[in-house]
Order: sequence, then structure tokens, then C-alpha cells
Amino acid sequence: MSRSVHALFAAPLGALTLLASAPLAQAQSAEMTVQQFLTIGQNIPRNRAVAMMRPDTRRLIREVTGAVSTVKAEQASAVSAGRTPAHCIPTSGTGITPETLVARFETMPEARRRITVTQAVRDWMAERYPCRG
Repeated sequence: MSRSVHALFAAPLGALTLLASAPLAQAQSAEMTVQQFLTIGQNIPRNRAVAMMRPDTRRLIREVTGAVSTVKAEQASAVSAGRTPAHCIPTSGTGITPETLVARFETMPEARRRITVTQAVRDWMAERYPCRG
């Protein structure tokens, strides 16, 4: 795994921790693929302070925040409509950490990395938090 991607997420851990309780994002960023996410992350400096000054760092944080917000909104919408959602993320949050996110993305097969970050998060949450019958 790229150490610079880890450094990217080490600095904004507090920001990503907010994903667990973040309100819905105002707008989702452009659809980024998992491969694009990993490629951009490789170019992030290891120095935390420098990494946080990089627009790419903030872009990746916004991408993940937007993906989580979208997935949570889909769950809320399904519940409001009386449908069983595809995932049942607990109110305590997603449990996504920078390390688990990057590890998850890096273990995806090359062909699967063409999906969007939002779809990757959606699939992960359905696997991690399935709704009980």
C-alpha cells in the first residue's frame, strides 16, 4: 500500500471520523472511481501538515464524505418510504477509518476499481451492515 495514501488519511483522521455522524452533504462531488482515488492519494506528501494544504487531500476527503452522505441518504429515503434499505448503517456511524478505507480500496481487484467511490462505499456498507429481516 502506498505510504502517502496512509499519510493523507492520518492527518485528517478527525475529519473522516466525522463521517460517522456527519449530516448529509450539500452536494456530492463529481463521480470519482476507486482507481482515481488511489492514484490521487499516491501523490499526497507523507508530511501531515503539508498534506492538509494540498487541494488533492481535501478533494479526497470531500469525495468520501459525499459518498457516505449519499449512502446514508439512500438508507433514510428507503426507510421513509417503508422499504427495506440495502444497508442498515447504525446511527453511531459507519465505522470507516482512513486505514480501513484505503485497505478496502487497495484490495479490490483491478477491474472492480472502475466503480465510483460512492458505489464502493455503498457495497461495503451493504456487506458490513446488512439489514436483519
